[in-house]
Amino acid sequence: MSEEPPLLRPYTLTRGRTRPTGPEFELMTIIRAVPGASLAGLTPEELRIVRAGTTPSSVADVASDVGLSLNVVRILLSGLRDRNIITARPQATVAQLPEERILREVIQGLRAL
Repeated sequence: MSEEPPLLRPYTLTRGRTRPTGPEFELMTIIRAVPGASLAGLTPEELRIVRAGTTPSSVADVASDVGLSLNVVRILLSGLRDRNIITARPQATVAQLPEERILREVIQGLRAL
């Protein structure tokens, strides 16, 4: 029989904070851990979030990976962003993607190699 860790209330995990600081984290905001950032003093939950962000991941994926509620993850992410431990950027929109013509030219160039 495996022993489960005790359930912590959200305000305990967020140290009493009820809202994220700074710009809002949308579900598809891309999170990335800053390489070489100091991880001293981070809680176990914050460390799990940083580990989940070693590869670019959406806020929704990070919340799922670490098993915490979306609101708690957003609050913890804002603290990590404030300490420059993670970066956050909006997901690319269709308008930001290259035109189909350019992608086809790249494919043709690669095939020519």
